[in-house]
Amino acid sequence: MKVIITENYEEMSAKAAELIISIVKNNPNAVLGLATGSSPIGTYENMAKDHRENGTSYKSVTTVNLDEYVGLTADHDQSYAYFMRHNLFDHIDVKLSNTHLPCGSASDVAAECDRYNALLENYKQDVQVLGLGSNGHIGFNEPGTPFDSVTHLVDLTENTIKDNSRLFASIDEVPRQALSMGIKNIMNAKSILVVVSGKNKAKAVKGMVKGEITPDLPASVLQLHPFVTVICDKDAASEL
Repeated sequence: MKVIITENYEEMSAKAAELIISIVKNNPNAVLGLATGSSPIGTYENMAKDHRENGTSYKSVTTVNLDEYVGLTADHDQSYAYFMRHNLFDHIDVKLSNTHLPCGSASDVAAECDRYNALLENYKQDVQVLGLGSNGHIGFNEPGTPFDSVTHLVDLTENTIKDNSRLFASIDEVPRQALSMGIKNIMNAKSILVVVSGKNKAKAVKGMVKGEITPDLPASVLQLHPFVTVICDKDAASEL
C-alpha cells in the first residue's frame, strides 16, 4: 500500500487526478471505477480542467460506479447518477452509454444486483476510486460486511445517514438503503486509489493502513490488494 500525504484537499485532488489521467493516456479504453461523495469532487474538477486545456479524451473509456441510493431515480438531484453527470460526465467527452451505475429505482433489487455483478465481470476496473467513511466503510460496505460480498442491498447505518445528511434538506430525506458493489467487486480491480481528507477520517486511515484486517473496518481489506495508492491530506494522515 503506497501512502502519499499532501498538504491539503487541493493537492490531494490534483495528485489523484494525475494518476487517473495517466491511466487513461496509457490506455484509452480503460475502465474507471468511480466514487461519489465530497472526497473525489476535486479530483473530477481537475480531470475536467485537464480535458478542457489538454484534450485528454474519454471517448473510449468505460466507467462503473460503486453505488446508488435505493428509491431515487437517475434524474433526482441527490442520486449518484445525477452527481456523476454534474461533477464529471457533463464536463468530459465520455459517452453516457459507456457509464454504468446500479439502478436505484429498479423494481427487482435482486435482479438488479445480478445484472450489475455480470456487468462488472465484463468490465474489470483498471483503477477503482474510493473514498473512506469515518467508520471505515468503502462504497456502502458497512462494518461487518463479508470480504467475499458482491453487489448487494445495504441498510445504511445511522452513522452513514448522519454523514450524508449534510447533502439533503433534512436527515429525514436521506435514503435508508443503497445498492453497493461488494468488497469482492472492489478487490477485483487491477488497482485501487483511495482519496481521504479531514481529521474526522484519521482513525479510519490508521486502521486501513496499519490496523488488523477485519470486516469490522472494511477498508482494512485493502492491505491484501497488491496495487493500492492512498492519497490523503495531513489531517487525515495525522494518526499514521
